[in-house]
Amino acid sequence: MPGSKARPWDYSLPAALMLLAPFDILASLAMDIYLPVVPEMPGELSTTPAVVQLTLSLYMAVLGLGQLAFGPLSDRVGRRPVLLGGAAMFAGASLALAFADGGAAFVAWRVLQAAGASAALVATFATVRDVYAQRLEGASIYGLLGAILSFVPALGPIAGALIAQGLGWRAIFAGLAALMLAAGLHAARRWPETRPELERGDGPSLATILRSYDFWTYTLGFSAAMGTFFVFFSTAPRILIGQAGLSQLVFSLAFATAAGVMILASRFVGRAVGRWGTAGSLARGMGLLIVGAVLLAIGQLWAEPSFWTLLAPMWVMAVGMVLAVAVCANGALAAFGGAAGTAVALYFSVESVIVGVLGTAAVAWLGGDSAWPLAAYAAGMALLVLGMLAAKRPQRSA
Repeated sequence: MPGSKARPWDYSLPAALMLLAPFDILASLAMDIYLPVVPEMPGELSTTPAVVQLTLSLYMAVLGLGQLAFGPLSDRVGRRPVLLGGAAMFAGASLALAFADGGAAFVAWRVLQAAGASAALVATFATVRDVYAQRLEGASIYGLLGAILSFVPALGPIAGALIAQGLGWRAIFAGLAALMLAAGLHAARRWPETRPELERGDGPSLATILRSYDFWTYTLGFSAAMGTFFVFFSTAPRILIGQAGLSQLVFSLAFATAAGVMILASRFVGRAVGRWGTAGSLARGMGLLIVGAVLLAIGQLWAEPSFWTLLAPMWVMAVGMVLAVAVCANGALAAFGGAAGTAVALYFSVESVIVGVLGTAAVAWLGGDSAWPLAAYAAGMALLVLGMLAAKRPQRSA
């Protein structure tokens, strides 16, 4: 039976991360790992630059929207089959991309690759919700997986450039296929079904989830955290290379420090959540985003662009992001255990739309060569979330 549990999920935290993280990493890595070779691909595929560029946008769209289909499916048939099916789809499509010989075929396989990534991603996070909703380790896992979703796409082009330089651009996709195949085989042996057995009936509808105040509060908190890194990723090259004059190598190392702070903070976040609780941790995370935004504004007004005026505030915000990401999924999905797949899908889809629209608008309106877009997005979203948390308190005491 697809919903039966062959064995409990009794892995240690490191073992669980070895199972969960590869799907998160590969879904994120595939977004833009081939960005450095995009200029040469139209000639290789006998197509136009616009078609190749389209494959970047299509991946993002299908990754987000596909979860609206695969989330409910995982509630019906289970997390395991959706995960393994998505992994097989991703691996097969990636291998086909390595051998694609035309623009149309490349676009079609890219869509299928994104669909596989979408299925694997939603099944992964639904599993985390199933297993860790009531465990303190859940905060650490959410923090680490959120950090991966943030910084892996930023480091992907560096990996793609190194692979293409040594082995050619087709090796990028062959490598993605091999890595996902390995992750899928590992999961096939060790990933038990986790869908709640007692909640197979009709779960809450999309409308019910979208009417939930907590869902919106914590989804906006997640959007604040992820969007902050998105705007940082979008503006950092123009500030640090274009304005501060860092070399590409030094920039890459500087950029990686933000990811390092997030990983380090993830190791301690479980203790913080145990002390402050879900709402308290989110509030403190949003407070750190505001502190970082104020430091960015000070640097923008009274100093020249430099490593310290951008990265030091970003380290503060990175800790806030990890605190927020560690609790937002549980906060948003707490009431929807019987339909965790559907709720997870909405959680990521809404976040993708908010980050894509508001994050892009901030960069476009305020200019990508200054710290103002990052400061405005982080502070604006954080204040909104803090307002929602404050408005909820009287309702709880009533």
